[in-house]
Amino acid sequence: MRRYGPAVLLALVGAAILRVSLFSELYLRYVQAGLRPYLVVSGAALMLLAVSVAVVARGAAAPGADGHEGGYGHEGGDGDESDADHAGHSHSQSHGHGPAGPRVAWFLTLPALALLLFPPPALGSYSAEREAAQRAAQGVGTFPALPSGNPVDLALGEFGSRAVYDSGRSLKGRTVRLTGFVTRDGDGTWYVTRLLVSCCAADATTAKAEVRGVAAPPVDTWVTVTGTWHPEGELGSAEAWPPVVDATSLRRVRQPDNPYEKR
Repeated sequence: MRRYGPAVLLALVGAAILRVSLFSELYLRYVQAGLRPYLVVSGAALMLLAVSVAVVARGAAAPGADGHEGGYGHEGGDGDESDADHAGHSHSQSHGHGPAGPRVAWFLTLPALALLLFPPPALGSYSAEREAAQRAAQGVGTFPALPSGNPVDLALGEFGSRAVYDSGRSLKGRTVRLTGFVTRDGDGTWYVTRLLVSCCAADATTAKAEVRGVAAPPVDTWVTVTGTWHPEGELGSAEAWPPVVDATSLRRVRQPDNPYEKR
Protein backbone atom coordinates (compact mmCIF):
# COMPACT_ATOMS: atom_id res chain seq x y z
CA MET A 1 0.00 0.00 0.00
CA ARG A 2 2.89 2.36 0.73
CA ARG A 3 3.85 2.45 -2.94
CA TYR A 4 0.70 4.53 -3.57
CA GLY A 5 1.74 7.25 -1.11
CA PRO A 6 2.97 9.74 -3.75
CA ALA A 7 -0.23 9.28 -5.75
CA VAL A 8 -2.41 9.87 -2.69
CA LEU A 9 -0.45 13.00 -1.78
CA LEU A 10 -0.77 14.43 -5.30
CA ALA A 11 -4.48 13.61 -5.38
CA LEU A 12 -5.14 15.35 -2.05
CA VAL A 13 -3.33 18.53 -3.09
CA GLY A 14 -5.07 18.53 -6.47
CA ALA A 15 -8.46 17.98 -4.86
CA ALA A 16 -7.83 20.81 -2.40
CA ILE A 17 -6.98 23.22 -5.23
CA LEU A 18 -10.04 22.19 -7.21
CA ARG A 19 -12.26 22.52 -4.15
CA VAL A 20 -11.34 26.16 -3.57
CA SER A 21 -11.14 27.20 -7.22
CA LEU A 22 -13.60 25.11 -9.26
CA PHE A 23 -16.32 24.14 -6.80
CA SER A 24 -16.39 27.27 -4.61
CA GLU A 25 -15.28 30.89 -4.37
CA LEU A 26 -12.82 30.19 -1.54
CA TYR A 27 -9.86 30.91 -3.82
CA LEU A 28 -10.73 34.62 -3.51
CA ARG A 29 -9.30 34.45 0.01
CA TYR A 30 -5.85 33.98 -1.46
CA VAL A 31 -5.64 35.31 -5.03
CA GLN A 32 -7.34 37.66 -7.47
CA ALA A 33 -10.30 36.41 -9.52
CA GLY A 34 -8.26 36.48 -12.74
CA LEU A 35 -6.05 33.65 -11.51
CA ARG A 36 -8.90 31.16 -11.19
CA PRO A 37 -8.28 29.40 -14.57
CA TYR A 38 -4.66 28.76 -13.64
CA LEU A 39 -5.69 27.21 -10.31
CA VAL A 40 -8.25 24.96 -12.01
CA VAL A 41 -5.69 23.79 -14.59
CA SER A 42 -3.09 23.18 -11.86
CA GLY A 43 -5.53 21.15 -9.76
CA ALA A 44 -6.62 19.07 -12.75
CA ALA A 45 -2.99 18.46 -13.75
CA LEU A 46 -2.16 17.22 -10.24
CA MET A 47 -5.13 14.84 -10.31
CA LEU A 48 -4.02 13.43 -13.68
CA LEU A 49 -0.48 13.07 -12.40
CA ALA A 50 -1.79 11.24 -9.33
CA VAL A 51 -3.62 8.75 -11.55
CA SER A 52 -0.49 8.24 -13.66
CA VAL A 53 1.68 7.62 -10.60
CA ALA A 54 -0.87 5.13 -9.25
CA VAL A 55 -0.94 3.23 -12.54
CA VAL A 56 2.86 3.03 -12.63
CA ALA A 57 2.96 1.88 -9.00
CA ARG A 58 0.37 -0.80 -9.71
CA GLY A 59 2.37 -2.05 -12.67
CA ALA A 60 5.50 -2.24 -10.54
CA ALA A 61 3.62 -4.31 -7.98
CA ALA A 62 2.46 -6.89 -10.55
CA PRO A 63 3.76 -10.52 -10.13
CA GLY A 64 7.18 -10.95 -11.66
CA ALA A 65 7.75 -7.18 -11.99
CA ASP A 66 10.63 -7.38 -9.55
CA GLY A 67 12.48 -9.95 -11.63
CA HIS A 68 11.71 -13.04 -9.48
CA GLU A 69 10.07 -16.06 -11.07
CA GLY A 70 7.84 -18.19 -8.90
CA GLY A 71 9.31 -17.32 -5.52
CA TYR A 72 12.82 -17.43 -4.15
CA GLY A 73 13.96 -20.53 -6.04
CA HIS A 74 15.69 -22.86 -3.54
CA GLU A 75 17.91 -24.76 -5.99
CA GLY A 76 21.25 -26.40 -5.30
CA GLY A 77 23.88 -24.23 -3.62
CA ASP A 78 21.83 -21.07 -4.03
CA GLY A 79 19.40 -22.06 -1.30
CA ASP A 80 21.41 -20.66 1.59
CA GLU A 81 21.93 -17.36 -0.21
CA SER A 82 18.22 -17.11 -1.03
CA ASP A 83 17.29 -17.83 2.55
CA ALA A 84 19.63 -15.10 3.74
CA ASP A 85 18.20 -12.62 1.27
CA HIS A 86 14.67 -13.52 2.34
CA ALA A 87 15.57 -13.06 6.00
CA GLY A 88 17.08 -9.66 5.28
CA HIS A 89 13.97 -8.64 3.35
CA SER A 90 11.73 -9.69 6.24
CA HIS A 91 13.91 -7.76 8.69
CA SER A 92 13.57 -4.62 6.53
CA GLN A 93 9.78 -4.95 6.40
CA SER A 94 9.60 -5.45 10.16
CA HIS A 95 11.00 -1.94 10.58
CA GLY A 96 8.32 -0.42 8.37
CA HIS A 97 10.39 -0.01 5.22
CA GLY A 98 9.49 -1.21 1.78
CA PRO A 99 10.08 -0.41 -1.86
CA ALA A 100 8.10 2.82 -1.40
CA GLY A 101 9.85 4.01 1.77
CA PRO A 102 9.02 4.08 5.50
CA ARG A 103 5.48 4.24 6.86
CA VAL A 104 6.23 7.61 8.45
CA ALA A 105 6.06 9.10 4.95
CA TRP A 106 2.27 8.82 5.16
CA PHE A 107 2.34 11.71 7.63
CA LEU A 108 3.05 13.93 4.61
CA THR A 109 -0.58 13.46 3.63
CA LEU A 110 -1.83 15.18 6.79
CA PRO A 111 -1.10 18.79 5.66
CA ALA A 112 -2.69 18.06 2.27
CA LEU A 113 -5.73 16.51 3.96
CA ALA A 114 -6.04 19.53 6.27
CA LEU A 115 -5.88 21.85 3.26
CA LEU A 116 -8.68 19.87 1.62
CA LEU A 117 -10.97 19.76 4.66
CA PHE A 118 -10.13 23.06 6.38
CA PRO A 119 -9.13 25.80 3.89
CA PRO A 120 -7.26 28.65 5.63
CA PRO A 121 -9.34 31.80 6.26
CA ALA A 122 -8.74 35.13 4.58
CA LEU A 123 -6.26 37.54 6.13
CA GLY A 124 -7.72 39.64 8.93
CA SER A 125 -6.88 42.08 11.68
CA TYR A 126 -3.56 40.45 12.61
CA SER A 127 -2.20 40.91 9.09
CA ALA A 128 -3.53 44.47 8.91
CA GLU A 129 -1.95 45.47 12.21
CA ARG A 130 1.47 44.13 11.18
CA GLU A 131 1.80 46.80 8.52
CA ALA A 132 2.94 50.12 9.95
CA ALA A 133 1.09 53.19 8.78
CA GLN A 134 3.91 54.35 6.55
CA ARG A 135 2.78 56.47 3.65
CA ALA A 136 5.37 58.14 1.48
CA ALA A 137 4.24 61.36 -0.13
CA GLN A 138 2.52 60.36 -3.32
CA GLY A 139 1.93 63.88 -4.52
CA VAL A 140 -1.15 65.94 -3.81
CA GLY A 141 -3.48 66.45 -6.77
CA THR A 142 -7.08 66.52 -7.89
CA PHE A 143 -9.31 63.48 -8.22
CA PRO A 144 -12.30 62.86 -10.48
CA ALA A 145 -15.65 64.06 -9.14
CA LEU A 146 -17.64 61.59 -7.05
CA PRO A 147 -20.99 60.28 -8.29
CA SER A 148 -23.99 62.38 -7.32
CA GLY A 149 -26.22 61.39 -4.45
CA ASN A 150 -25.63 60.40 -0.83
CA PRO A 151 -24.40 58.13 0.52
CA VAL A 152 -21.75 57.20 -2.01
CA ASP A 153 -20.18 53.73 -1.74
CA LEU A 154 -16.40 53.92 -1.73
CA ALA A 155 -13.66 51.35 -1.46
CA LEU A 156 -11.49 52.03 1.56
CA GLY A 157 -8.45 52.42 -0.66
CA GLU A 158 -10.14 55.18 -2.66
CA PHE A 159 -11.49 56.86 0.46
CA GLY A 160 -8.01 56.96 1.97
CA SER A 161 -6.42 58.35 -1.21
CA ARG A 162 -9.01 61.11 -1.54
CA ALA A 163 -8.84 62.00 2.15
CA VAL A 164 -5.04 62.26 2.21
CA TYR A 165 -4.12 63.52 -1.27
CA ASP A 166 -7.12 65.19 -2.95
CA SER A 167 -6.52 68.93 -3.20
CA GLY A 168 -10.04 69.34 -4.59
CA ARG A 169 -11.50 68.07 -1.30
CA SER A 170 -14.03 65.94 -3.15
CA LEU A 171 -15.07 64.25 0.12
CA LYS A 172 -16.07 67.51 1.81
CA GLY A 173 -19.76 67.57 2.64
CA ARG A 174 -20.38 64.09 1.22
CA THR A 175 -21.81 61.09 3.03
CA VAL A 176 -19.81 57.92 2.36
CA ARG A 177 -20.42 54.26 2.98
CA LEU A 178 -17.42 52.05 3.75
CA THR A 179 -17.31 48.27 4.22
CA GLY A 180 -14.54 46.33 5.93
CA PHE A 181 -13.57 44.44 9.05
CA VAL A 182 -12.86 45.86 12.49
CA THR A 183 -9.33 46.42 13.79
CA ARG A 184 -8.38 48.15 17.01
CA ASP A 185 -5.42 49.94 18.60
CA GLY A 186 -4.33 49.37 22.16
CA ASP A 187 -5.78 52.75 23.19
CA GLY A 188 -9.29 51.78 22.06
CA THR A 189 -9.22 53.56 18.70
CA TRP A 190 -10.91 51.39 16.11
CA TYR A 191 -10.90 51.24 12.34
CA VAL A 192 -12.87 49.85 9.46
CA THR A 193 -10.18 48.06 7.48
CA ARG A 194 -9.66 46.31 4.17
CA LEU A 195 -6.65 44.54 2.69
CA LEU A 196 -5.56 45.52 -0.83
CA VAL A 197 -3.89 42.99 -3.12
CA SER A 198 -2.29 43.18 -6.54
CA CYS A 199 -1.89 39.45 -7.19
CA CYS A 200 -2.46 37.36 -4.09
CA ALA A 201 -2.69 37.53 -0.30
CA ALA A 202 1.11 37.50 -0.01
CA ASP A 203 1.38 41.11 -1.30
CA ALA A 204 -1.49 42.52 0.77
CA THR A 205 -1.34 46.08 2.12
CA THR A 206 -3.75 47.87 4.42
CA ALA A 207 -6.40 50.50 3.80
CA LYS A 208 -8.34 51.72 6.83
CA ALA A 209 -10.30 54.60 8.28
CA GLU A 210 -10.64 55.56 11.92
CA VAL A 211 -14.27 55.47 13.01
CA ARG A 212 -15.67 57.93 15.54
CA GLY A 213 -19.13 58.33 16.96
CA VAL A 214 -20.20 54.68 17.33
CA ALA A 215 -19.06 51.85 19.59
CA ALA A 216 -16.65 49.32 18.16
CA PRO A 217 -17.88 45.78 17.40
CA PRO A 218 -15.52 42.87 18.15
CA VAL A 219 -12.28 42.67 16.17
CA ASP A 220 -12.60 41.00 12.75
CA THR A 221 -16.35 41.69 12.58
CA TRP A 222 -17.39 42.82 9.09
CA VAL A 223 -19.33 46.10 9.13
CA THR A 224 -20.65 48.82 6.85
CA VAL A 225 -20.06 52.30 8.23
CA THR A 226 -21.96 55.34 6.96
CA GLY A 227 -20.73 58.81 7.82
CA THR A 228 -18.79 61.89 6.75
CA TRP A 229 -15.11 62.58 6.33
CA HIS A 230 -13.42 64.36 9.24
CA PRO A 231 -10.31 66.21 7.94
CA GLU A 232 -7.13 65.76 9.99
CA GLY A 233 -3.72 67.34 9.31
CA GLU A 234 -2.40 68.79 6.07
CA LEU A 235 -2.85 67.04 2.78
CA GLY A 236 -0.13 64.47 2.14
CA SER A 237 1.15 64.63 5.74
CA ALA A 238 1.56 61.81 8.23
CA GLU A 239 -1.11 63.43 10.40
CA ALA A 240 -3.68 62.95 7.64
CA TRP A 241 -3.28 59.18 7.81
CA PRO A 242 -5.32 57.21 8.63
CA PRO A 243 -8.34 59.23 7.53
CA VAL A 244 -11.22 59.71 9.95
CA VAL A 245 -14.93 59.19 9.39
CA ASP A 246 -17.62 60.53 11.73
CA ALA A 247 -20.09 57.68 11.69
CA THR A 248 -23.84 58.19 11.69
CA SER A 249 -24.73 54.50 11.41
CA LEU A 250 -23.10 51.09 11.58
CA ARG A 251 -24.41 47.78 10.30
CA ARG A 252 -22.91 44.32 10.68
CA VAL A 253 -22.60 42.43 7.40
CA ARG A 254 -21.38 39.07 6.15
CA GLN A 255 -17.83 38.78 4.88
CA PRO A 256 -17.99 39.23 1.10
CA ASP A 257 -16.95 36.39 -1.20
CA ASN A 258 -13.93 38.50 -2.18
CA PRO A 259 -12.68 40.06 1.07
CA TYR A 260 -9.92 42.06 -0.65
CA GLU A 261 -9.84 45.25 -2.67
CA LYS A 262 -7.75 45.41 -5.83
CA ARG A 263 -4.77 47.70 -5.45
